[in-house]
Amino acid sequence: MNKLQIDIGSTYFKTNANGELNQYFRNFDISIYDDLQNKCSQLLSNYTKDEVSICSSANGGLSTLIIGVTTLFSLKYATNIAFNSGINIIDTILYSKIEEANTPTDVIDVVIVVGGIDGIKSKFDEKLINYLKDVNYQNIVYVGNKENRDFLNKNIDDLVILQNIIGDKLQVVEDELKEYLTNLYQADITGKEDIKKLYEITSNQIYSTPYIVNNALPKLKTLFDVADPFLVIDVGGATTDIHYSTDLVENKNIMTSSGYDRLVFKKLGVFKSRESLVFGAKSNEFVYELLDYLGVNEHILDEHSDEATVVLMQLAIFLVLYQVSKNHNDYVTLKLEILNSIVLTGGISKVLSDGDIDKIIKFFYKKILNYIEIPNIITDRNYEIWTLGIEEIYNAE
Repeated sequence: MNKLQIDIGSTYFKTNANGELNQYFRNFDISIYDDLQNKCSQLLSNYTKDEVSICSSANGGLSTLIIGVTTLFSLKYATNIAFNSGINIIDTILYSKIEEANTPTDVIDVVIVVGGIDGIKSKFDEKLINYLKDVNYQNIVYVGNKENRDFLNKNIDDLVILQNIIGDKLQVVEDELKEYLTNLYQADITGKEDIKKLYEITSNQIYSTPYIVNNALPKLKTLFDVADPFLVIDVGGATTDIHYSTDLVENKNIMTSSGYDRLVFKKLGVFKSRESLVFGAKSNEFVYELLDYLGVNEHILDEHSDEATVVLMQLAIFLVLYQVSKNHNDYVTLKLEILNSIVLTGGISKVLSDGDIDKIIKFFYKKILNYIEIPNIITDRNYEIWTLGIEEIYNAE
């Protein structure tokens, strides 16, 4: 079948024309549509609208604030589902401390409120309503116990009520919230003027790239010699994402039907979120030792050079591994000591050499995990993982 696949990233866009892959650095002075027409008009002319499939991560994702009654279940379950749906978490608030919590200054795309298990007495009261009055949010969803629903529905305008994400046996129940968040993400993508214009090129639905990549993971063995459990690190211009086998998850209650999950690190992109990446690096207790190990000094972090870009990409790899390790508690903890394979994709594949990657992984495993042996490292040099996912999605429709 004649088909053209296009991935719109925050820094590059990529094309797959019947197996022929190409990448193009975006021109940010013009629209995505005009940029595509300027660089690929001849290619586009060879395909009808129904033969073109598009995914995009150019919108950078949605932001969420999560309010829950427990750290172990409410906040952890909602955090996992939000990350896996392509949502960026701005903050999490334990309800018992809501009167001490800061109000976000940015507009929040969606607030998630999580109660406890069904059958437990209601806990939410006027403190929640007073706090929300000062939060500028676009959507709000409740996914907690039945006992809170009437009170919240009466006092919060436009509240969406979905199934409790905490099951009777304290297992995660993700499907309704995941679908809701995925649809919000999808609506945000297609609502962007730059993306809406792309429907002049395709008659197919435009999907989010993180969703597409997660759908590629079950077929990853058809591209690479990869063994479960594995994780994929995608270092991009706006974010750094990881996709991982759920066999790596410390808390076995947090599982998804697909066997794979995703985390997005919105502040660890190399270009659009460079400043926050540098800030995160400077705040990490191991980074200055790491820079010395790499043979550079701390001033490299303030430079804008090819060498600085290499170091920043190495730091992005180190920081995401650190933040899902046992040394860090803000994210899902992964059992990195049993990891068999690490696959690297995104802009990193065009910048870092095998030596650059090996060096950073070896430092992490030796310094943080006290391991000498490291997982098998695979680099997606052709940046083709996303093509597996987009084909899987459109073939299923």
